[in-house]
Amino acid sequence: MSNTNKDKQKDKQPTLRPKLGGNTNPKKPFNPYWVYAIVLAILMGMWIFGQDTTVKEIKWSEFQQYVRDNRIKSVVVYNNKETAEAIVREESVSHIFGDDATRVGRTPAILVKGSSPDAISEFIDSVKEERNYDIEVRFDTFSEVWGVLLTFAPFLLLIVFWIWMMRRMQGGAGGGSGGVFNVGKSKAQLFDKDSSQKVTFKDVAGLSEAKEEVQEIVEFLKNPGNYTNLGGKIPKGALLVGPPGTGKTLLAKAVAGEANVPFFSISGSDFVEMFVGVGASRVRDLFRQAKEKAPCIVFIDEIDAVGRARGKNTNFGSNDERENTLNQLLTEMDGFGSNSGVIILAATNRADVLDKALLRAGRFDRQIYVELPDLNDRREIFKVHLRPIKIDESINIDFLARQTPGFSGADIANVCNEAALIAARKKKKFVQREDFMNAVDRIVGGLEKKNKIITQEEKKSIAIHEAGHATLSWFLEHANPLVKVTIVPRGKALGAAWYLPEERQITTKDQMLDEMCALLGGRAAEDLFIGQISSGAMNDLERVTKQAYAMVTYMGMSDKLPNLSYYDSSGQEYTFSKPYSEDTAELIDTEVKNMISEQYERAKQILGDKAEGHEKLAQILLEKEIIYADDLVHIFGKRQWISRSHEILESNRDTTQETAAPTQLGAADEPAFVENRDNTTLQDPSDNISEKQQEG
Repeated sequence: MSNTNKDKQKDKQPTLRPKLGGNTNPKKPFNPYWVYAIVLAILMGMWIFGQDTTVKEIKWSEFQQYVRDNRIKSVVVYNNKETAEAIVREESVSHIFGDDATRVGRTPAILVKGSSPDAISEFIDSVKEERNYDIEVRFDTFSEVWGVLLTFAPFLLLIVFWIWMMRRMQGGAGGGSGGVFNVGKSKAQLFDKDSSQKVTFKDVAGLSEAKEEVQEIVEFLKNPGNYTNLGGKIPKGALLVGPPGTGKTLLAKAVAGEANVPFFSISGSDFVEMFVGVGASRVRDLFRQAKEKAPCIVFIDEIDAVGRARGKNTNFGSNDERENTLNQLLTEMDGFGSNSGVIILAATNRADVLDKALLRAGRFDRQIYVELPDLNDRREIFKVHLRPIKIDESINIDFLARQTPGFSGADIANVCNEAALIAARKKKKFVQREDFMNAVDRIVGGLEKKNKIITQEEKKSIAIHEAGHATLSWFLEHANPLVKVTIVPRGKALGAAWYLPEERQITTKDQMLDEMCALLGGRAAEDLFIGQISSGAMNDLERVTKQAYAMVTYMGMSDKLPNLSYYDSSGQEYTFSKPYSEDTAELIDTEVKNMISEQYERAKQILGDKAEGHEKLAQILLEKEIIYADDLVHIFGKRQWISRSHEILESNRDTTQETAAPTQLGAADEPAFVENRDNTTLQDPSDNISEKQQEG
């Protein structure tokens, strides 16, 4: 045991933790909008508190009389308005304003209109010369400039707003100091070969076949002479195709890390812009930079955003900006020499929608399929993601690998992280097996809803339904082995049965019929033991119907329509016409009905023979709300058949080096579990990740 712990400690890596010392409250970057707000507040304050002048408008004759009586202190003449504003002397305020004299401000003034500036100036000069008055006269020319500014202010505001918008759009898109003039520059991120953070093939678990495919690219970048001396040419491009989360981007980074060359990374959507011609310009700039850094790798992620087949966009036709960008990409990929050292890698999960010209030899010469990890690959992926996690001896990697069929690498990383969060929430010092079980339950099935209101009659109906599935899965050879059954609502389901899906490469007709029979077990149990059926089997019936139609129309597994397949592998569904006649359509419907009816009667027959065990199982489920495979062993005895995953592990045990600690739970004999929503087997990876169905 001590040696095992030492080995585990060697595999573990130190967890990076934030430093507690130093400046824990770093300064935030200064926001220039605060300056605008302060200036605006000052201007508003000056306008509000500066209104301390009371102005009274008078006639020209009254103004002349006030000037002759020496009641004016100073005069301001506005040339462009033909008006004059005069400040009243303090001793004359009551004479001019009368009863309003007490409400005037500190600088009372009078305003006269209708006279030219020259007439006002001549009159005041004559009075000053005649009576020797001290009256200050000023001419205001600033109002003329202000009037011109007000006239052109709307145009200036539009220009300023346009410049601000252009800077705003280009500022966050890597426009740089050039602003709008850099809109056509490539936004690819460059990971130089001198970078300290590198990804190698050691960081990529599984994907053994895909790594072999790209190994030749790495060898060419390291030793190009070995290929060029013999006249060989390295493939210009490789396309990574696979479901989301399988590690396509990580594999491309590993290629760059192993080859020790610059790595340009860009998304396909970065080529799409609102301006015409920008996408093509960015493609040209990207390949120009790549040639300067050669030898290098250019990685285009989600290339289907720009590489979709041309001529299918009826809204824009030939003027579509995406098509122009694709045309430039096609030209650049087939334009540089084969020995220039620029290799194109691209990733997509929709290779079926790409343009055929993009996939031809000379551009993307190879298509590397990155599939979902199998049992052995999942074990290696778990080893990578468990390195920074503190686990105890209850964790067995084989158990976890069997627990997660259909999971991608990203899903497995999410399981490990969720298990660590659950353990931290419970204040544990180590992540235990129970935390991983809860993590899978949480990710696949959703949160438990123990407070959901369910009547006792509904609870009994759900228990009988789930017990029907469990009983049939135990006595059908090709049905997926049962792990546990619960009637606790989780997500949208009122009850759920959890199975260990068999990862088969090919599926026989008998295996499919057993799966259909197990799916119909819930409805058959309701009909047989309750006497009435419910809506709880809606999802079961949906999956049975789809599977039966697939067996008849796609796989040619019908007795009356043998060896016929109406499946279109090109992805173009039949829209206006079907590839078969109306008589054949009726025959297909009849075959599907007969197939489902036979399996339904078969399910009722098995449940009738095992009625006593089914009743005990439903009663235990009502009492405990959850049962495991051990409960079925006590009731029905040990299952006659073992799972295929168990056979794979046993065959590989002698050749695979085990690094996990030995489990105390008998990992070789205990089946792992994956939640099966609505009592259905997980035939597709999306079923155990995103599908949420309702029981009832």
